[in-house]
Amino acid sequence: MLRAIVLLLCIMGCAMALPAQNIQLREEPQISQMMERFAAINKATATVNGWRVQVLATPDRQQLERTRQIFQYKYPNIPTDWKHANPWYKLYAGAFSTKLEAIRLQYLLRRDYPSAYLVRDNTVRPAELIGIY
Repeated sequence: MLRAIVLLLCIMGCAMALPAQNIQLREEPQISQMMERFAAINKATATVNGWRVQVLATPDRQQLERTRQIFQYKYPNIPTDWKHANPWYKLYAGAFSTKLEAIRLQYLLRRDYPSAYLVRDNTVRPAELIGIY
């Protein structure tokens, strides 16, 4: 192990002793155009892929509203959102960029909502990801 460290230090010392070289980078015009287009598309995209916890799925809109009010009373710091995919009204909680972060909220919510589960969502706004729950 000691030999490997000494060898690594020798190699790094030799590399630092070499004079700096002037490197020129030539980029093809097609590559430049592709990168500019990629950057423009990313700037224009208002949403990102993320994760949410689905708390409820019901065909009854009134049940959705009642559940949402109760949820917001119990968990005032966790934002909720709902979507209608005929015939279902779905109530979602939180917005996370990684599945691991969403699992933490799911574990917390399972006490009150045993049927809560994780869902992928490609309509998460970046501003929603800032909050810590």
